[in-house]
Amino acid sequence: MVVPFFNLDNDPGSNFTSLLRKVGLDPFAYAQNGDVQTLQAPHGTTVLAVRFNDGVVIAGDRRATMGSRISNREMEKVVPADRHSGVAISGTAGIAMDMIKIFQLQLEHFEKLDGRPISLEGKANQLSQLVRANLSGAMQGLAVVPIFAGYDLLRSTGRLWDFDVTGGRYEEREFVATGSGGGPASTVLKVGFRPGMNADEAINLACRALWEAADVDSATGGPDVLRSIYPVVATITSSGWERCEDRDLAVRFETLVQQQRSQREGTTS
Repeated sequence: MVVPFFNLDNDPGSNFTSLLRKVGLDPFAYAQNGDVQTLQAPHGTTVLAVRFNDGVVIAGDRRATMGSRISNREMEKVVPADRHSGVAISGTAGIAMDMIKIFQLQLEHFEKLDGRPISLEGKANQLSQLVRANLSGAMQGLAVVPIFAGYDLLRSTGRLWDFDVTGGRYEEREFVATGSGGGPASTVLKVGFRPGMNADEAINLACRALWEAADVDSATGGPDVLRSIYPVVATITSSGWERCEDRDLAVRFETLVQQQRSQREGTTS
Protein backbone atom coordinates (compact mmCIF):
# COMPACT_ATOMS: atom_id res chain seq x y z
CA MET A 1 0.00 0.00 0.00
CA VAL A 2 1.30 3.44 -0.96
CA VAL A 3 0.65 6.35 1.39
CA PRO A 4 -0.84 9.25 -0.62
CA PHE A 5 0.94 12.61 -0.56
CA PHE A 6 -0.62 15.96 -1.44
CA ASN A 7 0.76 19.35 -2.27
CA LEU A 8 -0.58 22.61 -0.86
CA ASP A 9 -3.01 23.09 -3.75
CA ASN A 10 -4.99 19.87 -3.22
CA ASP A 11 -4.36 19.04 0.45
CA PRO A 12 -7.68 17.79 1.98
CA GLY A 13 -6.59 18.90 5.44
CA SER A 14 -8.13 17.23 8.50
CA ASN A 15 -11.41 16.37 6.74
CA PHE A 16 -11.46 12.57 6.45
CA THR A 17 -14.26 12.44 3.89
CA SER A 18 -12.32 14.89 1.69
CA LEU A 19 -9.28 12.61 2.00
CA LEU A 20 -11.32 9.63 0.81
CA ARG A 21 -12.59 11.57 -2.19
CA LYS A 22 -9.05 12.70 -3.07
CA VAL A 23 -7.96 9.06 -3.37
CA GLY A 24 -11.04 8.10 -5.42
CA LEU A 25 -13.38 6.80 -2.71
CA ASP A 26 -16.85 8.21 -2.02
CA PRO A 27 -17.87 7.57 1.62
CA PHE A 28 -21.53 8.19 0.78
CA ALA A 29 -21.77 5.74 -2.12
CA TYR A 30 -23.16 2.23 -2.36
CA ALA A 31 -22.93 -0.53 -4.98
CA GLN A 32 -25.97 -1.38 -7.07
CA ASN A 33 -25.75 -3.87 -9.96
CA GLY A 34 -22.00 -3.45 -10.01
CA ASP A 35 -22.22 0.34 -10.31
CA VAL A 36 -21.41 2.79 -7.55
CA GLN A 37 -24.21 5.25 -6.91
CA THR A 38 -24.75 7.94 -4.29
CA LEU A 39 -27.30 7.10 -1.62
CA GLN A 40 -30.20 9.54 -1.67
CA ALA A 41 -33.03 9.86 0.81
CA PRO A 42 -35.77 12.46 1.25
CA HIS A 43 -34.71 15.48 3.28
CA GLY A 44 -36.84 18.15 4.89
CA THR A 45 -36.29 21.86 5.61
CA THR A 46 -37.02 24.68 6.85
CA VAL A 47 -38.18 24.81 10.50
CA LEU A 48 -38.20 27.57 13.10
CA ALA A 49 -39.49 28.63 16.51
CA VAL A 50 -40.24 32.05 18.03
CA ARG A 51 -40.99 33.07 21.60
CA PHE A 52 -43.88 35.39 22.42
CA ASN A 53 -45.30 36.70 25.66
CA ASP A 54 -47.45 33.63 26.44
CA GLY A 55 -45.37 30.81 24.96
CA VAL A 56 -43.76 29.81 21.67
CA VAL A 57 -44.67 29.45 18.00
CA ILE A 58 -43.13 26.50 16.17
CA ALA A 59 -43.42 26.18 12.40
CA GLY A 60 -42.08 24.41 9.33
CA ASP A 61 -42.67 24.14 5.61
CA ARG A 62 -44.11 20.97 4.03
CA ARG A 63 -41.63 20.13 1.24
CA ALA A 64 -39.32 17.11 1.22
CA THR A 65 -36.64 16.88 -1.46
CA MET A 66 -34.41 14.10 -2.77
CA GLY A 67 -31.58 15.71 -4.65
CA SER A 68 -33.15 18.14 -7.09
CA ARG A 69 -36.52 16.35 -7.04
CA ILE A 70 -39.51 17.17 -4.84
CA SER A 71 -40.28 13.84 -3.20
CA ASN A 72 -43.21 15.00 -1.06
CA ARG A 73 -45.28 18.18 -0.83
CA GLU A 74 -47.16 17.46 2.40
CA MET A 75 -44.55 16.30 4.89
CA GLU A 76 -45.38 16.99 8.54
CA LYS A 77 -42.13 18.35 9.98
CA VAL A 78 -43.68 19.90 13.10
CA VAL A 79 -45.40 17.56 15.56
CA PRO A 80 -46.35 17.64 19.26
CA ALA A 81 -44.02 15.73 21.58
CA ASP A 82 -46.62 15.90 24.34
CA ARG A 83 -49.25 18.40 25.49
CA HIS A 84 -46.81 21.22 26.29
CA SER A 85 -43.93 20.66 23.85
CA GLY A 86 -43.24 20.07 20.17
CA VAL A 87 -40.47 19.04 17.79
CA ALA A 88 -39.61 20.41 14.35
CA ILE A 89 -37.18 18.40 12.24
CA SER A 90 -34.87 19.11 9.34
CA GLY A 91 -32.62 16.54 7.72
CA THR A 92 -33.20 12.95 6.61
CA ALA A 93 -36.95 12.43 6.73
CA GLY A 94 -37.17 8.70 7.47
CA ILE A 95 -34.72 8.77 10.37
CA ALA A 96 -36.35 11.94 11.73
CA MET A 97 -39.81 10.36 11.77
CA ASP A 98 -38.55 7.32 13.70
CA MET A 99 -36.67 9.59 16.10
CA ILE A 100 -39.83 11.56 16.86
CA LYS A 101 -41.86 8.39 17.50
CA ILE A 102 -39.23 7.11 19.94
CA PHE A 103 -39.08 10.52 21.64
CA GLN A 104 -42.87 10.65 22.08
CA LEU A 105 -42.85 7.11 23.50
CA GLN A 106 -40.07 7.95 25.95
CA LEU A 107 -41.96 10.95 27.32
CA GLU A 108 -45.16 8.96 27.70
CA HIS A 109 -43.30 6.05 29.33
CA PHE A 110 -41.60 8.35 31.85
CA GLU A 111 -44.90 9.99 32.78
CA LYS A 112 -46.58 6.62 33.38
CA LEU A 113 -43.70 5.35 35.51
CA ASP A 114 -43.15 8.50 37.57
CA GLY A 115 -46.72 9.76 37.69
CA ARG A 116 -45.75 13.21 36.45
CA PRO A 117 -44.42 14.74 33.22
CA ILE A 118 -40.67 15.12 32.81
CA SER A 119 -39.40 18.70 33.03
CA LEU A 120 -39.04 20.66 29.80
CA GLU A 121 -35.26 20.71 30.15
CA GLY A 122 -35.31 16.97 30.78
CA LYS A 123 -37.23 16.51 27.52
CA ALA A 124 -34.56 18.48 25.68
CA ASN A 125 -31.92 16.19 27.21
CA GLN A 126 -33.81 13.10 26.03
CA LEU A 127 -33.97 14.44 22.48
CA SER A 128 -30.28 15.32 22.63
CA GLN A 129 -29.44 11.68 23.40
CA LEU A 130 -31.47 10.48 20.41
CA VAL A 131 -29.67 12.90 18.09
CA ARG A 132 -26.30 11.76 19.44
CA ALA A 133 -27.27 8.12 18.90
CA ASN A 134 -27.63 8.91 15.17
CA LEU A 135 -24.07 10.28 14.92
CA SER A 136 -22.88 7.35 12.80
CA GLY A 137 -25.74 8.00 10.38
CA ALA A 138 -24.94 11.70 10.34
CA MET A 139 -21.34 10.88 9.36
CA GLN A 140 -22.77 9.07 6.33
CA GLY A 141 -24.85 12.06 5.28
CA LEU A 142 -28.07 10.99 7.03
CA ALA A 143 -28.20 13.74 9.64
CA VAL A 144 -31.20 14.93 11.62
CA VAL A 145 -31.16 18.41 13.17
CA PRO A 146 -34.30 19.15 15.22
CA ILE A 147 -35.71 22.14 17.05
CA PHE A 148 -37.41 21.56 20.39
CA ALA A 149 -39.80 24.08 21.93
CA GLY A 150 -42.39 24.09 24.65
CA TYR A 151 -44.03 25.83 27.58
CA ASP A 152 -42.19 25.42 30.88
CA LEU A 153 -44.86 24.97 33.55
CA LEU A 154 -42.29 25.47 36.33
CA ARG A 155 -41.05 28.82 34.98
CA SER A 156 -44.34 29.86 33.32
CA THR A 157 -42.65 30.80 30.07
CA GLY A 158 -41.91 29.47 26.61
CA ARG A 159 -38.47 28.00 25.91
CA LEU A 160 -36.72 26.68 22.80
CA TRP A 161 -33.60 24.71 21.88
CA ASP A 162 -31.67 23.84 18.74
CA PHE A 163 -29.23 20.94 18.30
CA ASP A 164 -26.20 19.92 16.26
CA VAL A 165 -25.53 16.50 14.71
CA THR A 166 -23.42 15.42 17.71
CA GLY A 167 -26.35 15.86 20.09
CA GLY A 168 -25.22 19.18 21.48
CA ARG A 169 -28.21 21.24 22.62
CA TYR A 170 -28.34 25.03 22.84
CA GLU A 171 -31.12 27.04 24.40
CA GLU A 172 -32.07 30.17 22.48
CA ARG A 173 -33.62 33.22 24.09
CA GLU A 174 -35.81 34.62 21.32
CA PHE A 175 -35.95 32.58 18.11
CA VAL A 176 -34.20 29.87 16.13
CA ALA A 177 -34.31 28.53 12.56
CA THR A 178 -32.52 25.62 10.91
CA GLY A 179 -32.42 23.73 7.63
CA SER A 180 -31.26 24.82 4.19
CA GLY A 181 -33.53 27.86 4.41
CA GLY A 182 -32.53 28.62 7.98
CA GLY A 183 -30.25 31.49 6.97
CA PRO A 184 -32.83 33.75 5.30
CA ALA A 185 -35.47 32.69 7.84
CA SER A 186 -33.18 33.69 10.73
CA THR A 187 -32.60 37.09 9.11
CA VAL A 188 -36.34 37.76 8.89
CA LEU A 189 -36.81 36.64 12.50
CA LYS A 190 -33.93 38.83 13.69
CA VAL A 191 -35.29 41.90 11.94
CA GLY A 192 -38.93 41.33 12.90
CA PHE A 193 -38.65 40.02 16.45
CA ARG A 194 -39.86 42.30 19.24
CA PRO A 195 -39.92 41.45 22.96
CA GLY A 196 -43.45 41.08 24.30
CA MET A 197 -45.04 40.06 21.00
CA ASN A 198 -48.44 38.41 21.21
CA ALA A 199 -49.32 35.11 19.54
CA ASP A 200 -50.84 36.75 16.46
CA GLU A 201 -47.71 38.83 15.81
CA ALA A 202 -45.42 35.83 16.34
CA ILE A 203 -47.44 33.68 13.91
CA ASN A 204 -47.29 36.40 11.27
CA LEU A 205 -43.52 36.69 11.75
CA ALA A 206 -43.08 32.91 11.42
CA CYS A 207 -45.13 32.91 8.21
CA ARG A 208 -43.06 35.75 6.76
CA ALA A 209 -39.82 33.95 7.64
CA LEU A 210 -40.97 30.76 5.88
CA TRP A 211 -42.16 32.82 2.89
CA GLU A 212 -38.77 34.50 2.47
CA ALA A 213 -36.90 31.21 2.96
CA ALA A 214 -38.99 29.56 0.22
CA ASP A 215 -38.26 32.49 -2.08
CA VAL A 216 -34.50 31.83 -2.07
CA ASP A 217 -34.20 28.14 -1.15
CA SER A 218 -35.47 25.48 -3.57
CA ALA A 219 -35.68 22.86 -0.80
CA THR A 220 -38.17 24.98 1.16
CA GLY A 221 -41.79 24.90 0.06
CA GLY A 222 -43.94 28.01 0.19
CA PRO A 223 -47.74 28.05 0.52
CA ASP A 224 -49.35 25.99 -2.26
CA VAL A 225 -52.67 27.74 -2.97
CA LEU A 226 -53.56 25.38 -5.82
CA ARG A 227 -53.40 22.28 -3.60
CA SER A 228 -54.34 24.12 -0.37
CA ILE A 229 -51.07 23.09 1.28
CA TYR A 230 -49.78 25.48 3.91
CA PRO A 231 -46.91 25.28 6.42
CA VAL A 232 -47.47 23.65 9.78
CA VAL A 233 -47.69 26.39 12.41
CA ALA A 234 -48.57 25.77 16.06
CA THR A 235 -48.56 27.65 19.34
CA ILE A 236 -47.58 26.11 22.68
CA THR A 237 -48.85 27.92 25.79
CA SER A 238 -50.00 27.02 29.30
CA SER A 239 -53.15 25.66 27.64
CA GLY A 240 -51.05 23.26 25.55
CA TRP A 241 -50.38 22.59 21.88
CA GLU A 242 -52.68 24.25 19.34
CA ARG A 243 -52.17 24.00 15.59
CA CYS A 244 -53.23 26.87 13.35
CA GLU A 245 -55.88 25.92 10.83
CA ASP A 246 -55.09 26.09 7.11
CA ARG A 247 -57.91 28.56 6.46
CA ASP A 248 -56.37 30.94 9.01
CA LEU A 249 -52.94 30.56 7.40
CA ALA A 250 -54.48 31.13 3.95
CA VAL A 251 -55.72 34.54 5.10
CA ARG A 252 -52.35 35.42 6.63
CA PHE A 253 -50.39 34.50 3.50
CA GLU A 254 -52.85 36.34 1.28
CA THR A 255 -52.35 39.43 3.42
CA LEU A 256 -48.58 38.93 3.11
CA VAL A 257 -48.87 38.71 -0.68
CA GLN A 258 -50.89 41.94 -0.78
CA GLN A 259 -48.30 43.69 1.37
CA GLN A 260 -45.47 42.49 -0.88
CA ARG A 261 -47.36 43.58 -4.00
CA SER A 262 -48.10 47.01 -2.55
CA GLN A 263 -44.45 47.52 -1.62
CA ARG A 264 -43.30 46.60 -5.10
CA GLU A 265 -45.83 48.96 -6.66
CA GLY A 266 -44.82 51.71 -4.26
CA THR A 267 -48.33 52.25 -2.90
CA THR A 268 -47.30 51.90 0.76
CA SER A 269 -44.66 53.65 2.78
